Amino acid sequence: MGRGKGIFFIMTGAILWGIGGTVAKKLFQQYGIDMGWLVTIRLLIAGFLLLGVQSLKKGPASILEIWKSKKFSLQLILFGLVGMLGVQYTYMASIEKGNAAVATLLQYLAPVIIMIYLFVSKQSAPTRKEMYAVTLALAGCFFLLTNGSLSQLSVPSLAVIWGLLSGAALAFYTLYAVRFLERYDSLVIVGWAMMIGGVALSVIHPPWDMKVTSLPMEAYLYLSFVIIFGTMLPFWFYIESLNSLSPKESSLLGSLEPLAAVLTTVFWLKDSFGLFQWIGTSCLMVMILFLAFNKEDS
Repeated sequence: MGRGKGIFFIMTGAILWGIGGTVAKKLFQQYGIDMGWLVTIRLLIAGFLLLGVQSLKKGPASILEIWKSKKFSLQLILFGLVGMLGVQYTYMASIEKGNAAVATLLQYLAPVIIMIYLFVSKQSAPTRKEMYAVTLALAGCFFLLTNGSLSQLSVPSLAVIWGLLSGAALAFYTLYAVRFLERYDSLVIVGWAMMIGGVALSVIHPPWDMKVTSLPMEAYLYLSFVIIFGTMLPFWFYIESLNSLSPKESSLLGSLEPLAAVLTTVFWLKDSFGLFQWIGTSCLMVMILFLAFNKEDS
């Protein structure tokens, strides 16, 4: 039951991430929302809401407990800056410098980075199951996001650099979060990480710099969706999934994000969907079913 709950959390979170990315793209293109400002405001508001939920559930003292430990306080600050802010900002920067296809493809090198790190640090070779899952995930992302055309990967070097950093940040986020879960609630971890990242980015992109009073109601609805359903819930669900799934499994099942992004782009933004993208969709679905019905190897 715990494993099934973890799979539900990571799959739901990844789908919301993907949809949130498509909605964010619409905010950038149609309403001229600044990328840095959006990252700042979504982190601050989502973090505040998550800590508010935790306070209502278990009392205000529960959100302050982590700061009583110097060790965990320093680790939380590192997690907020390198993990949370790192994932958010590098991915958006890669999209800004290049395109969403390359940015997402490079970000989903995270499972490979995780396996390499675990192999080097623990001298544990990846299992056959994990190698199959990685192959399906990477093949699925490639076909889904490029439609089989290598020419679409011809982007500025800065986009590639930001995309690789995004993959590394997602790997760090996934691995580093595990150390908190035995002592603290996931709401506390994600909420404070978002607040830390948002406050740090406010130095460069102050939330009050953007004039939003002239935006139409539709833009406010999109902005609310990005903050709550594209940031607050998926990041919380991702961390929560680590209570019952391994970091490698969570990062692999997170490949549903590009699937959700492409499908919403096709049916909402009316972009075309090619044969190779359907092949990529099939690869991801097979990978998800493979992980869902095969327990972690000992």
